[in-house]
Amino acid sequence: MEFISFVVLVVVLATVMKMRGRVSALEAAVARLDALIPRVPLPAQPAAPAGESPHPERPEIAPVPAEQTPAAPIEAQSIPAERVPEDTVAAPAAPATPEAPRQYGDLERRFGTQWVVWIGGLALALGGMFLVRYSIEAGLIGPRTRIILGSLLAMALVGLGEYARRREILAGYPQFNSAHIPSVLTAAGTTVAYAVVYAAFALYDFLSPGLTFILLAAVALATLAAALLHGPALAGLGLVGAFVAPALVGSKDPNYWALYLYLAVVTAAAFALARARRWRWLAISTAVFSLVWLVLPLGAQGALHPQLFHLVAGFALTLALIASGLLFGPEAERGRFDLVSSGVLGCYLLGALFVVVANRHADPAVLVLFVLCAATVGAAWRSEMIAPALGAAALAGVLIVAHWSVSDFFVVISSPGGPYSAVPPVAKLAGLRTHLLLGSALAAMFGAAGYFAQGRVRHPYSAMIWAGLAVLTPLIVLIALYYGVTGFVRSIPFAALAIALAGLFAAATEMLNRRTFAPGGAAATAIFAAGAIASLALAFTFALERGWLTIALALMVPGIAYVADKRPLPLLRQICIVLVLLVLVRLLWDPRIVGDDVGKTPIFNWLLFGYGVPALAFWIGGRILRRRADDLASRSVESAAITFTVLTLMLQIRHFMNDGNVYRPQASLGEIGLQISTLLAMTIGLERICVRTASVVHDAAARIIGALALVGILVSLGIHFNPVITGEPVGGAFFNTLLIGYGIPAVLMAILARMIRKTRPTAVYTIAAVTAITLALVYLTLEVRTIFHGPVIGGVRTSDAEQYAYSAVWLAFGVALLLAGIAVKSQPARFASAAVVLLTVAKVFLYDLAGVEGVFRALSLICLGLTLIGIGWLYQRLLFPPRPPEQAAAGQMSA
Repeated sequence: MEFISFVVLVVVLATVMKMRGRVSALEAAVARLDALIPRVPLPAQPAAPAGESPHPERPEIAPVPAEQTPAAPIEAQSIPAERVPEDTVAAPAAPATPEAPRQYGDLERRFGTQWVVWIGGLALALGGMFLVRYSIEAGLIGPRTRIILGSLLAMALVGLGEYARRREILAGYPQFNSAHIPSVLTAAGTTVAYAVVYAAFALYDFLSPGLTFILLAAVALATLAAALLHGPALAGLGLVGAFVAPALVGSKDPNYWALYLYLAVVTAAAFALARARRWRWLAISTAVFSLVWLVLPLGAQGALHPQLFHLVAGFALTLALIASGLLFGPEAERGRFDLVSSGVLGCYLLGALFVVVANRHADPAVLVLFVLCAATVGAAWRSEMIAPALGAAALAGVLIVAHWSVSDFFVVISSPGGPYSAVPPVAKLAGLRTHLLLGSALAAMFGAAGYFAQGRVRHPYSAMIWAGLAVLTPLIVLIALYYGVTGFVRSIPFAALAIALAGLFAAATEMLNRRTFAPGGAAATAIFAAGAIASLALAFTFALERGWLTIALALMVPGIAYVADKRPLPLLRQICIVLVLLVLVRLLWDPRIVGDDVGKTPIFNWLLFGYGVPALAFWIGGRILRRRADDLASRSVESAAITFTVLTLMLQIRHFMNDGNVYRPQASLGEIGLQISTLLAMTIGLERICVRTASVVHDAAARIIGALALVGILVSLGIHFNPVITGEPVGGAFFNTLLIGYGIPAVLMAILARMIRKTRPTAVYTIAAVTAITLALVYLTLEVRTIFHGPVIGGVRTSDAEQYAYSAVWLAFGVALLLAGIAVKSQPARFASAAVVLLTVAKVFLYDLAGVEGVFRALSLICLGLTLIGIGWLYQRLLFPPRPPEQAAAGQMSA
């Protein structure tokens, strides 16, 4: 009883909240009307003689018959002249200003007209239940008497509510600012009726499950019928009761046909009520409850065909009563969408999807799903307002085909018998014929309908929906079937199908392009053109070995970009963004786009196909998209182009340096040096492109790739792969891995530093210049060490000749920097020369004097002295030559 009381309390409170909203709306309407009544000030009148009205300030106006009531507004009606003084009549009438609405006792009015009624209805419902509880606890009456009295109370409350409703109609009582007493009484009566029937079944076993089910259904349907007279709150109560009733009456051996026949009747009643009163919430709630009852017994034995009946019945009732522009539904408004009926249809299509999956793609379930999809297409063809439901229909069909293609359940191991019993078992795909027919039918239906719908719809979005589904449905179905049948293996038949599909899309594009203007026609034409390009990309992927979907998606980008350039439709640019995201997600999921075996041939291997082709496609697509705008689409495609270019070059270097084994766990100095050189070369190229395009993407990419190269130089070349530390052989003199690891990066870093000296901050330029000089010094030092020690240069002591060679090479490098600085008139190069020379001087005086002995100590000092004198001579003769006597004298006089 406590549970029943709580349920009743919740229901009544929901009713109260609904009625409060209605009352607030009515109060606002009355306040607006009251503000429009003019207030004409009238002077006070003397005491009236006998026989006259004691209230002369209230003009007595004879009643006017309805057919003679003037049509003029109340502001134009005049007041009798005998009631108004002459000066008032003669004076010009001032414009009437609306006064503030009259202030009534809001709290008192709400209390007397609303709250007491709501609380009274709640008290009636709870009082009847607690009376029954008391009678049970005190043992006053038996179970049968309790049920009889409860039934009488329910009928009395419902009858009293109907009596009160009729009395209000006859008396003409206003409904404003007061709770609707008849609705409250009727709701209380129906609540008691639910409780009585359930108690008779669950507590006392007076009723069989079948009879209880019938009685609860009768109460629910009667409540829905009463909602036509008493409002939406009662409709909500009846709907909840109707759909909860089967759950209250449990059974160990459920009869699904009886359940779904009952639900069909309830759904029909609820949809009819929703259509009659235009209660959208009721239609949506009914669809949700229907879906819940469809999902609960999924997979149960014997439930498939009743569930299919429930789907077809609910879908047909929606088309007949709820869908705008069809049969008994609301009137269609061309150029608008009815999201409510589209959502209800989508709810039943979702239920059909659940039924097919739960029953493992049984043929009857698949057939019903296709019938519902076809019915949705036909309904959207008749009424444009439910076009959004087409997306749900196409999605449901495509998901079924995709689920069949990826699920392992449909792979059956078959072992031949008889004379072929020695043949090993083979894997077969169950349901192949069914899903081939389903996919072909869906592709043909949506493709043909999407094309022929162009020009007959009024809303541009409708044309785009039809065209989008006409393109996407065949493409996705083809991909799903290709994976399910071949497992992404080269297939000429599927490539031929893709080419045929491309031809159909191209023909549709050409024919639509010749038509006159239609809403959404340009967008639809562009979508069909994009579909043709996507089909060609798929054909290319299907025909080539290891032709994966990722490459096809990348190849679609330049084609769609070209179409977007010719047909400037924003949707096409957004499609490019989606394609880039799909490719990147695929790359993150499995970077091995083309599998493990990439081939042994350098450069021309499967890495070039898997990474290079997408990179080239993205570069072309980004360039085309940039013609129109530097927006998110062009930036996304250009970012993907740079990413795939870096990956292509890095993987090709690894493939080349490891004899085709890109999965080798170790790396070498030569490999790291080539990769860093490649990053520096890309940074140089991006810096040049950035100056020309001023692109944010190119600027950010140059910064990021340059930073990666710097980190690689400091960490990899400086520590992890330094041959002095690792002892790795570097090869012969001059042409060895030192040239690759340090020499070439030094030259590239110097070029980069000179390029960015005016475009980047001074700190960035300084870092690049210092890094270039450091790399060059390290390269020269390690080359000298290689000459003295051979390929292995780690952990070996140095000789006096080697130390002298270091000093001589460093001085030569400093002089070379000075000459280069003088030649190109570069002060930073001369400063770098000075730094190198000072480093050499420090080495000679701090190390060579103490660590080098014999002739090499003398030669070191002699070479250093001669070099320094030569540098001074160069500065005096070339950079700061002496001035003629005349210029010197003029300079002294000016000073």
